Amino acid sequence: MTMRIAFIGGTGFYAAPFLDDPKEILVGTRYGEVRLLEGHKPDQEIYFLSRHGAGHSVPPHLVNYRANIAALKELGVQAIFATTAVGSLAEEMEPGHLVILDQFLDFTKSRPGTFFQGEGFPVVHTDMSDPYCSFLRREVAVTAERLGLAFHRSGCYVCTEGPRFESAGEIRMYGKLGGQVVGMTGVPEVVLAREAGICYAGVSLVTNYAAGISPHPLSHEEVVEMMRKNGEQFLTLLMATLQTLPPQWDCSCEKRPEANLILTLPSSEAKG
Repeated sequence: MTMRIAFIGGTGFYAAPFLDDPKEILVGTRYGEVRLLEGHKPDQEIYFLSRHGAGHSVPPHLVNYRANIAALKELGVQAIFATTAVGSLAEEMEPGHLVILDQFLDFTKSRPGTFFQGEGFPVVHTDMSDPYCSFLRREVAVTAERLGLAFHRSGCYVCTEGPRFESAGEIRMYGKLGGQVVGMTGVPEVVLAREAGICYAGVSLVTNYAAGISPHPLSHEEVVEMMRKNGEQFLTLLMATLQTLPPQWDCSCEKRPEANLILTLPSSEAKG
């Protein structure tokens, strides 16, 4: 059985050097077209999607999250590994550390956050008690430990609207609410994957301490530079995890009744 795996690259993760002979494909969805790379490994079909587009041209609040996840669903993707660059609200989560996310707090404001908002679909209330796939999280953690990486097995991701950075007052509030890392892209991506019944693992690289904790003003250049220095950890971890994934696994992600509803989206054609 051929597995279909997708990688969603965030800030600083714009290419897929792990793909042999990658081919660019275009997938049409009711939400728009999605451009991604397709490659192959033994018994695996691998897709790479750059969340921010070429040259980081799409800001976080304008990413077409629904089109991205709908395209991966139509391609038959079973598992998504998504990377994000984050600021830390927790002293122990130091710059350079990896965090395997297990919860989120949603502070986005204007982006469509569900597939089920009318348009011919029934009203659906998807359970988000455990938004990230427990099986994939465990696989990533086991691999990170085996590789001797500095990582945290869990972390609560605060998603803000962006594209501005957060104020020091907001960061204090997020910390009191249980947030541990902060970024701008993890939601609604994880929510849509959950609705679509796709196993989803979110892995974050801490690039800096957040506003009011960092000793200096924040900048996008600092984030990109930190990703440049430490981004190899993402590739090493994700590729090693991929090598140990079984052809099938048992979890509740794809068994959700609403997952089949996503398949009623108009069919699309992938073009080379």
